Amino acid sequence: MMRTRPLKVALLGCGVVGSEVARIMTTHADDLTARIGAPVELAGVAVRRPSKVREGIDPALITTDATALVKRGDIDVVIEVIGGIEPARTLITTAFEHGASVVSANKALLAEDGAALHAKAEEHGRDLYYEAAVAGAIPLVRPLRESLAGDKVNRVLGIVNGTTNFILDKMDSSGAGYSEALDEATALGYAEADPTADVEGFDAAAKAAILAGIAFHTRVKIGDVYREGLTEVTASDIASAKRMGCTVKLLAICERAADGKSVTARVHPAMIPLTHPLASVREAYNAVFVEAEAAGQLMFYGPGAGGAPTASAVLGDLVAVCRNKLDETTGPGESAYTRLPVSPMGDVVTRYHISLDVADKPGVLAQVATVFAEQGVSIDTVRQQGRPDSAGEASLVVVTHRAPDAALSGTVEALRKLDTVRGVASIMRVEGE
Repeated sequence: MMRTRPLKVALLGCGVVGSEVARIMTTHADDLTARIGAPVELAGVAVRRPSKVREGIDPALITTDATALVKRGDIDVVIEVIGGIEPARTLITTAFEHGASVVSANKALLAEDGAALHAKAEEHGRDLYYEAAVAGAIPLVRPLRESLAGDKVNRVLGIVNGTTNFILDKMDSSGAGYSEALDEATALGYAEADPTADVEGFDAAAKAAILAGIAFHTRVKIGDVYREGLTEVTASDIASAKRMGCTVKLLAICERAADGKSVTARVHPAMIPLTHPLASVREAYNAVFVEAEAAGQLMFYGPGAGGAPTASAVLGDLVAVCRNKLDETTGPGESAYTRLPVSPMGDVVTRYHISLDVADKPGVLAQVATVFAEQGVSIDTVRQQGRPDSAGEASLVVVTHRAPDAALSGTVEALRKLDTVRGVASIMRVEGE
């Protein structure tokens, strides 16, 4: 039987995502009512600039007092899309304390303080849903948290930032350098005026922490995630990848150790073979490749950012939370029973592509090979080429077999001590094989 009293929703933030959430709640009101089993009503919208015109939103709903809004005893669900750590953390905990469940898109907060938020939600018998915090519209959090709950996930490998994927895709397709590709991304609205969170990997690292925690049933914070951005990726790196039949992507990689006793989480540029499904992800799209013991290999693909796609994920959570509210129950909370430690990057085993500037004379290759052997790093392929623009110098590209990151670091340090090595032009990991 349909309930006639509406479930009341408070919206914190009315920017690109928040305004789309409000619009969809209005235009799809009848459908949402049918799917939930009760009408939903936007009961208040907290903003910083109340004078701004917000089309389709009753001005009477606008307030600058977010705290008072979440403390109202009649609010059933709070949607938080303001981002950042504070005041979002305090507002969310206050919402739990005053009887509301929460839907959030706040990846930074969840990656930093997700355990405490889950504990507070459980203490007060409320829901905390956050599908929109990772990969926009792509259903990913719920499949990992629910659909694969009976399986054992061993690896999550993905492109989780649209800005960086757009930049690398343009560098690959046009031969542009990093700066030119970033300028194009900014002009098209894919990059923020300050793109640091994207290009330095902070955004992807927060998402990796969330995904690793869910996938491996352990607690992973953003500080546990090894992070490299793409600002050092050059057109030469892209060209080298092409010669290997690869492309370059900024990847978030979460893995369970072979012995099952630890996990790793990292974000960095990597070369992947053109045959890998992630290699075909173009423009600002996201894709995540999940490897599970029983399910095998799964790929989730779609728009990873933007107002409408992210709002779609928010509204999906809203429907689920409202249904739970009507049933007087809650959905799945935090699952961290494995208590697996997060291993340092030095323990990670992978392949490497190393480009060296060396003296163009006999014996150099033997010296370099000796350094790799002494460090216990096996070489897969070597390519040496003279440089007509620089007499007496050559480029030497070494691709290794799989080795621990710590061994690679020792190798690079030893190479730099050779008189015949003029410099290490670039180092990039090779994934997906």
